[in-house]
Amino acid sequence: MVVKSVAINAYQNAMDVRRKSVNNTVTKSLAKPQEPVQGFSETLKESVHKVKRHAGREENDDRGVRFGQEAERPRTDDNHAEAGLAMSMTSAVRSKLMSSYQEIMRMPF
Repeated sequence: MVVKSVAINAYQNAMDVRRKSVNNTVTKSLAKPQEPVQGFSETLKESVHKVKRHAGREENDDRGVRFGQEAERPRTDDNHAEAGLAMSMTSAVRSKLMSSYQEIMRMPF
């Protein structure tokens, strides 16, 4: 029985150390000021702004190539890919928003 008692004491001590560690972590995270939550409209506006910025970079690269300016091919390709992906994502989000809106409009009230 003595061995069991020693094992239980060791387990309880380990759990106390772990509990204190968790309590300290939780206390620290609660003490930090919370960042304001960004609303849906602000998130959407920010995303559209980023898409416009990517499209602008792509347009600048195209303009430079058309007028004979030297352009770094990998950078130009990356800008084209980023702009294309941003437009695809914007289109997908728009489609989801429209389908959600239509579904809400079909709901009986």
